[in-house]
Amino acid sequence: MASASTIPVLPIQTEVLIVGAGPAGLTLAASLRLLGVDHVVIDHNSAIQSGSKAAAVQPRALEYLDRIGVSEHLVQAGVRGRGFCVHDRENTLLRACYDDLDTPYPYVLLISQQDTEKHLLERLAQLGGMVHRDHQFLSVTDDFPGIVATISGPDGALRAISARYLVGCDGVHSAVRTAAGIDFPGAAPEQWFAIADVHLSGAPMVKQDTTFFLSPAGMLLVSPLAGGQYRIVAPTPDRSAPRPADIERLLVDRGPRSADVRVTELVSASTYRVQERVAQRFRAGPIFLVGDAAHTHSPAGGQGMNTGIQDAGNLAWKLQAVLNRFAPDELLDSYHRERHPVAAGLVAFTSQFAKLATVRDPAAGRLRNEVLAAAAAVPGVTEWIAAKLAQLDIGYTEPSDQGVHRVGQRVSPTIVPSTGLRWTLALPYGIEPRVPIEPDVLAVRQMRELDTALLIRPDGYLAAHGAPADVADHLLPYLLNTRG
Repeated sequence: MASASTIPVLPIQTEVLIVGAGPAGLTLAASLRLLGVDHVVIDHNSAIQSGSKAAAVQPRALEYLDRIGVSEHLVQAGVRGRGFCVHDRENTLLRACYDDLDTPYPYVLLISQQDTEKHLLERLAQLGGMVHRDHQFLSVTDDFPGIVATISGPDGALRAISARYLVGCDGVHSAVRTAAGIDFPGAAPEQWFAIADVHLSGAPMVKQDTTFFLSPAGMLLVSPLAGGQYRIVAPTPDRSAPRPADIERLLVDRGPRSADVRVTELVSASTYRVQERVAQRFRAGPIFLVGDAAHTHSPAGGQGMNTGIQDAGNLAWKLQAVLNRFAPDELLDSYHRERHPVAAGLVAFTSQFAKLATVRDPAAGRLRNEVLAAAAAVPGVTEWIAAKLAQLDIGYTEPSDQGVHRVGQRVSPTIVPSTGLRWTLALPYGIEPRVPIEPDVLAVRQMRELDTALLIRPDGYLAAHGAPADVADHLLPYLLNTRG
C-alpha cells in the first residue's frame, strides 16, 4: 500500500463520479476528459486485474475507441482475426468472415482485456486523468439535484464526495446498482467455464479465426492472442482453475482430431460462472449503470466488454450536453431507452448461441451441425452473422422510419470519417454550412458521395438529415452555448 503522503487526495466534489476502472469505466473517463467534463474515477483494486474473460475487441467498439485516440495503439498490440468459425472437430460448419464489413476495422481484434485496460489507462493519463485506486464505494444518499457518495479510502478512513451524477461501472456485483435499488433480473445457469491463456507446442490450433469446436465431449473455444498465446475456454464440471494437464485433455477430447499439442506455459487460468441478466433500469435519477453493472451474458461471440464500451460512448456526450445546458436533463433518459434493448437482445442472442454450442446429446448435436452447415450455405446468412457479431447492426432507429438515412442509424466512418468526439456536419460537396463554426465542437465535412446533409452525434450515430438549414437547427443552440 502507498504511503499516506503519496496517495492522491480524493476531491470532495465533482460533476461525475465513476465507480469502476474496467474497460467501460476507463472509456467513459477518457471520453469525459476529452469533452471537458470534470469527473472522478475510483476503483477498489490496487491495479489492473489479471484473469479477465474478454479477449476480443469488435469493429464497432474500435470505431468508438478511435474517436478517443485508443484504437491505433490497440491494433498495434493485438492480433487481427478474420472472423469466427464453428467446427465439428473435422469440418468447418460455418464461418463468419469480417473481410468485407463496411468499417475501417474489418477484423476482430484479439487482445486480452488487461491489455485493453492498459491502453485505455495510458490514454486517460495522457489526457491528464487518473484513477483513485484502493477506494471502495460504500453508499449513496440523495442531495438534489445530485448525490453524496461515501467512500472508503486506502487508509480505511471514510470520505464523502458530492457529484451531480454517479455512474456504476463496477461489474456484475455492482455496489452502485445495489445502492440505487435497481433490480437485476435474469438467470445464472448451473454451468461453469474454464478459461486459460497458454503457450502451445506443435501445429497451430487455429490461425486467424476465433474457433468454436463442437463435439460430444462439449464445446471448446480457441482464439489466438498476441505473443503466440492462445485463449482456451470450455465448459467444465470442476470449479478449480485448470492445470496444464486439464487443458491438454480438453484439446484432445474436443479440439481437432489431428491436433498434437502440448501446453508449454500456463500464463493464467481461472473459472467463472455465466450469468444472464439485464438491469431493470439503466438510470435511476442521477445514477447510471454501464457495462457489466447493467448487463451480463454468455461470453459467446465476444460481446460483453464491447457492449460496455459502447454504453460509455452513448452516455458520455449526453452527460456533457446536459451539464453544459445544451440539452435538458431528459436527454439522459435516452441512455436507457437506447441501450437497454441492445443489452436485452445480446443476452437473448448469446444465450441461444451458448445453448447450441453446449449440446451434449449426440443425436441433437448431429442435427445442430447439419442445421449450421445448411444455414451457412444460404446466401447472406454468414454476412448477417458477421455484422451482428461485429456489432455494426446496432442502431436506435424507429421502426416507422424506412428511409435511406434514418435518425439513430450508425454512420460508417468509411462514408463520413471520424472527427473525434465533435459533432460532424457532413454536407454534399459545394454546399457551405449555414451555422457558426466552433472547431472544438463541430467538424464540417464536404463529401462528394452525399446527396443530403447529415448531422452525426459524437458517438457516430445520425442525429438529423435533410436540408443544411434544417440540420443546423438541431445544433445551433449548442454552438451558441459554447461561446460562454
